[in-house]
Amino acid sequence: MVVLQPQYSKEEFARLGDAIYENLVRPQVEAGNHGKIVAIDLETGDFEVDESEIAACDRLESRHPDAQIWIVCIGSRYVRRFGGRGKNTT
Repeated sequence: MVVLQPQYSKEEFARLGDAIYENLVRPQVEAGNHGKIVAIDLETGDFEVDESEIAACDRLESRHPDAQIWIVCIGSRYVRRFGGRGKNTT
């Protein structure tokens, strides 16, 4: 099994991923897909949408085996949240 090495720094990876999502992908996927995952290949701008991160990434990698994948949850700033939420005391 070949392990792919990142082609970008973490900062550049995030900047590119956010820019491609906001400018190219979001207008195509936002309606009717809230909460779904979009996996984007940073090299090609190609993407897949699915309920599952793994399914979206697998389909994208089947077309682009060397994909540098950025994952976004449609309609959210986060794919996952860590930690608890504060208790509402009001």
